[in-house]
Amino acid sequence: MRLHATEAGVGTPVALLHGLFGAGQNFGTVQRRLSARFRVIALDLRNHGSSPHDPSMSYPEMAGDVIETLHALDALPAALIGHSMGGKVAMRAALDAPARVSRLVVADIAPVAYPPSLRPLAAAMRALGLEPGLTRAEADAGLEAVVPDAPVRAFLLQNLRLGAAPGWRIGLAAIEAALPELEGWAAPEAAQYRGPTLFVAGARSDYIRPEYRGLIHALFPAARFATIKGAGHWVHAENPTAFVSVLESFLA
Repeated sequence: MRLHATEAGVGTPVALLHGLFGAGQNFGTVQRRLSARFRVIALDLRNHGSSPHDPSMSYPEMAGDVIETLHALDALPAALIGHSMGGKVAMRAALDAPARVSRLVVADIAPVAYPPSLRPLAAAMRALGLEPGLTRAEADAGLEAVVPDAPVRAFLLQNLRLGAAPGWRIGLAAIEAALPELEGWAAPEAAQYRGPTLFVAGARSDYIRPEYRGLIHALFPAARFATIKGAGHWVHAENPTAFVSVLESFLA
């Protein structure tokens, strides 16, 4: 699948892969700062942003989408930077096509299965009454009982199209059906990516735990680790200055 891409800058290709319910635009600050030195391509993964929708949504498929799109853009090999779900897509792409990935950055996620904590979010989005004339304030109030965190609600509602015929821009049904797959992880048998690899964790997040390092090094022998102070899971949004500084050092 050819994905929607937004480009900035010239030089060595760097691709940005967003997390669940996100879009390439979530990396706006990161893309602008890195584009001073690199050709930075922000992708919308399938069923997200402006990319095509498809009922099938697995990490091998999404990794294939990324490689296919970057190949079409003559942007391979590329450094891949993926956050959360996008980090798993980036890991899978590096394991499936190591020669196509020059460097790998995985932001606040590990190659492990996680608990089904995001399913209530998808269910709340699906249950939202999409009546004509729905306002953003009404939509926000409709999610509040399940999603008490206002910034998370705002993040989810970036996917809502308002107006006479409100609807979700994302392939919500396909995403919800794929959540068991997206929460999990299965590496291709005997695969390794030996290229330069950096795992970046938020200091207030527990997505990358010390006990995961053995699993990480088994798949990514050259993996290094960095922690972003003052940030939780959304490291690129909560401390973009530190995040970009770490990226620039690693990509250089």
